Amino acid sequence: MSKKTRKSILKRFKITKTGKILRRPTGLDHYRAKKPGKKIRKSRKWVPLSKAEARKIRRLLPSR
Repeated sequence: MSKKTRKSILKRFKITKTGKILRRPTGLDHYRAKKPGKKIRKSRKWVPLSKAEARKIRRLLPSR
């Protein structure tokens, strides 16, 4: 029996060709008016996960 893919994880994370897992920066969904524009601009980029977090996420994804 094959393991199912967690679809919520596929939607929230990007996997690069080299195998790194990227996530969106936190704190961007609401309360943006009080944040400086510099912080909002900086947070447009995707951020790599730490090795420990990436290991946990990789377990929930299908094996490649």
